[in-house]
Amino acid sequence: MVWRPGKSSSSATARSGCSSGYYPLTDIQALNNLASMSTKMPTNPLALAVLALCFERPMHPYEMAATLKRRQKHESIKLRYGSLYTVIELMTSRGLIRSKETSRGGKRPERTVYALTPAGRDLLRNWMRHLLAEPAKEFPQFEAALCLLPVLPPDEAVALLRDRRSRLQEKLMQMRAELQDILGKTFAEVAGADEELPAPLLGLKFPAILVVENEYRLTLVKAELDFVTELVRRITEQGWGPASLWRDMQASCEREYQRENDAATQETASTAGSSMEVG
Repeated sequence: MVWRPGKSSSSATARSGCSSGYYPLTDIQALNNLASMSTKMPTNPLALAVLALCFERPMHPYEMAATLKRRQKHESIKLRYGSLYTVIELMTSRGLIRSKETSRGGKRPERTVYALTPAGRDLLRNWMRHLLAEPAKEFPQFEAALCLLPVLPPDEAVALLRDRRSRLQEKLMQMRAELQDILGKTFAEVAGADEELPAPLLGLKFPAILVVENEYRLTLVKAELDFVTELVRRITEQGWGPASLWRDMQASCEREYQRENDAATQETASTAGSSMEVG
């Protein structure tokens, strides 16, 4: 999101009846609406990105995708061209964005520029409020593996966790370097050659607010690294689990699996032999 100077809206003042501006979250009705949003909000982050881009300025789909990639937002929001066009079509049909103009340059195919509608702007604001205010239950793959950890014996689990720790350390160093690099650049250096910047932004350093998601990801990776390091230490030094019970449980399940699988294999072989004799 690149800030673009413009005139302040007078509609907010009219709604609030207050010359100092309109602050919807100080309104009891707005707070009640926010509390009931969880059952109404969409769930596709790519749709949220489309609304945000059209809020910045009208864009055609190729420009949306290029902007997300140039700003590295695809690291936070999964971006696929087929999905992008599907989302745009759906949002247009629901009146959240509208076709502003269609043009053709040279031999390139027609490009339709989309703009945000009032309904889309309202959804964008409410959706953002909901996402920021309400923690959501997510299902990370690493958490799934942890909840099923006894499937593997302790020694193997420790070896794999050590591998993960090494990869997390490398990832953490890379993320810190990338964040430091982008925060050392100016707006003009980060923006694409085809992106026209307002004059007040040209000489400014790129602000941290536009890459705050990088800080969040970095914090999560650091927390995961600390967790994995401590978990490995507890298992190896303290026998956490307890490791002896864990080892016995896993071995017992493995023996039972082998016994069951061997019996099934023998039964299949016996049935196949009987079929050949009958034939």
